[in-house]
Amino acid sequence: MRLLHTSDWHLGRAFHGGPLQREQEAVIDQLVDMAGADAVDVVIVAGDIFDRAIPPLEAVQLFDDAVGRLRGTGARVVAISGNHDSPRRVAVHDRLLAHAGVTIRGDAARCDEAVMIEATDGGGPVAVYAVPYLDPSTAAAVLAEPPAGDEIDEPAPRRRLSHDAVTRLATARIRVDRAARPGGRTVVVAHTFVAGGASSESERDLTIGTVEMVGLDAFDGFDYVALGHLHGPQAFADGRIAYSGSPLPYSFSEQSHHKSARLVELSADGSIGVELRPLDVGMRLATITGDIDVLLADPSLGGAETARVRAVLTDIQLPVQAMARLRSRFPLAVELRHAPTGGHDSAPAGPSGATGRDVPPLELATRFWSETHPTGATVGEEALLAEALAAASRTEEQ
Repeated sequence: MRLLHTSDWHLGRAFHGGPLQREQEAVIDQLVDMAGADAVDVVIVAGDIFDRAIPPLEAVQLFDDAVGRLRGTGARVVAISGNHDSPRRVAVHDRLLAHAGVTIRGDAARCDEAVMIEATDGGGPVAVYAVPYLDPSTAAAVLAEPPAGDEIDEPAPRRRLSHDAVTRLATARIRVDRAARPGGRTVVVAHTFVAGGASSESERDLTIGTVEMVGLDAFDGFDYVALGHLHGPQAFADGRIAYSGSPLPYSFSEQSHHKSARLVELSADGSIGVELRPLDVGMRLATITGDIDVLLADPSLGGAETARVRAVLTDIQLPVQAMARLRSRFPLAVELRHAPTGGHDSAPAGPSGATGRDVPPLELATRFWSETHPTGATVGEEALLAEALAAASRTEEQ
């Protein structure tokens, strides 16, 4: 039984304002070619089909085209909604499409409804369980068991469960259903952040801190777990639990990723073999660092002239019209950072590019001063900033 595992297409996404439609179309072309050439039985799309809940029309049309072409190779298609998707919109025709060999699951209550794939390899059938992204604030009410006993007139309010807890509720339901189908193999598709996974700046945080983490043991006993959410390809438990990663880089934090899809051979005895199939599409990303005059003249940077470029300028003072000058040589330069030698990097703070909403105004102001000047603010300058902020606050209150 052959599975083609992909995820996080983010159809409709832009890169620093530039459309990615053509590159995403090329990704679909490659996936369709793989599914046909390798006689894939099931194509799995593990969430974040679209980049936002209400995607642009072009993205919807591309997904429709992708599903039709993938199904046309003879493969079944199983997809789930991710945290970027609207589960109801994505899965609006799930029950109807199931009759045509396509499952697009967005309803958490149906996570234990198996998609049964009859085997032709001498093994038992494969039960694929499609678990959409589980938002703890809503999934708990769907998945948690009701309070024991009917004698309680007014049950206590249900507490908000963690991502780990709601995932375990879902996998417990799956195990119950699986126990009623002995002799087969089990594949689980989920969109979540497992403990030990490596994130990038591209993923939208599920929660604050580490409470979004799901323990790997929540997926014990399943033959293969196809995950989505993290954009870098990575695997755990001897390859049995894995992220395919996104097919394109969606931020410079993914510059070093080797984008691919996972071709999984699920043997009759439940053992797996995995081959990473490169997705050789999308424009290259390049980060260049140095004084602007050096960057504009350095012959070793010729390869960056056709790449999307992030420039980190180390000039003591930010050069006038720096981006325009950079684009004279690197026409696809899209991001500019100022990190003066001996100064402070002007990159946003935090792993996900947080802008410091919770930082006191004076600290934000002095940080900005430090990022745009070779030295930090003096005591006198900080006093002036504090006085100006206080005056602004009084005016706002009035």
